[in-house]
Amino acid sequence: MDTATAATAVALDRGDCAVFEARHDPAAGERPGHASRLLGLIEETLAAAGVALDDVGRLAVGTGPGSYTGLRIGVATARALAQAHGAQLVGVSTLRALAEGAAEREGRGARLAVLDARRGEAFAAAWRDGEELLAPAALAPAALARAAAGLPRPVLAIGEGTLRFRHEIEPAGAAIPPDDDPIHRVSAAPMCRLARAAEPGAREAVLPEYLRLPDAEIARRRA
Repeated sequence: MDTATAATAVALDRGDCAVFEARHDPAAGERPGHASRLLGLIEETLAAAGVALDDVGRLAVGTGPGSYTGLRIGVATARALAQAHGAQLVGVSTLRALAEGAAEREGRGARLAVLDARRGEAFAAAWRDGEELLAPAALAPAALARAAAGLPRPVLAIGEGTLRFRHEIEPAGAAIPPDDDPIHRVSAAPMCRLARAAEPGAREAVLPEYLRLPDAEIARRRA
């Protein structure tokens, strides 16, 4: 499950090459439905797969970076469900899942995953064939362009942040699919695959990766 962006995404990998997905993408002007939709989407996905939550051996949750409130909802829900049903819990970078989904569709090459971090910044990271090329960071547009320019070619940039900062990323040599390409959406399905290969640890050790202070904390410090 992932709630790092405005979307709420859930997927279930049954282990027999069957993957079931459900998601909510808010319409223009609509608030994210993390709190109201996440549990319903989980139930919907389980029903489609014919699986009970007690049968799920491992839960994966997107740890961001992304929305402060969204991440808290997703991680808290995943930890509670794992505790209640005795499941293992794995945290998965939302940027890594975005890059993984692009790699599965487009094949080899560097994948620059970019999310809109607001405040005029982007959350970005890059991988190639499982190797981290750029560690997750909050970057201003100029720094994002320099990071894209420094990646080995070819570079495919994906994610909602690439649409916001297309004019900075494309001149740096990265290719960006059309705005309406679903490759830009965070999907929970790659999280299932990444979590299957990960080593689960203590549930309480799965925490959001904010990368920077939330707006409320910045305002408090200024005050």
